[in-house]
Amino acid sequence: MINKEKELFDFVKSKYLPDLKESDYKFSKYDCYSEKFKLDIELKCRATHYDDLLIEKAKYDALIERSKNHGTKAFYINSTPSGVFVFNLSALREPEWEDRMMPKTSHFSDREKIVKCVGYINIKEARKIYEQV
Repeated sequence: MINKEKELFDFVKSKYLPDLKESDYKFSKYDCYSEKFKLDIELKCRATHYDDLLIEKAKYDALIERSKNHGTKAFYINSTPSGVFVFNLSALREPEWEDRMMPKTSHFSDREKIVKCVGYINIKEARKIYEQV
C-alpha cells in the first residue's frame, strides 16, 4: 500500500514519469515536476479514503500560477486506501473554497490548528492509476 509521499513519488516515477524530480526547495508549493511531460505536481497521501479529496487553496493557486508561467500542467496526485488518483488541475474547474480549522502541519506531534482555505475535488474528476489492495 502506498501511504507515504516518498512511496508515491517512487511509484509515479517508476511507472509513469521516469524523469520525475523532486522540487528544489523543501517548502515549495509543489512536490515534484517532469520536464519531459511538462508537469508540476503536488503529492498527497491520505490515511482514509474520501470521494471528495481536500486541496489547500494556497497550494492550488501556486500550482496553477506556476503552470501558467512555465507552460506546464498542474497535477494533483493523491493516494488513499482505495488507490491512487490523478487530477489534471489545469483542465478542471476551480473548486469552491471555504475556511476551515485545520492542523497547522501534517506532523502528528504538532496539534496546533489554524484557519486554512480549502476546497474539495471529487474522485470522479480523476484518473485512477492504481488499485490499493
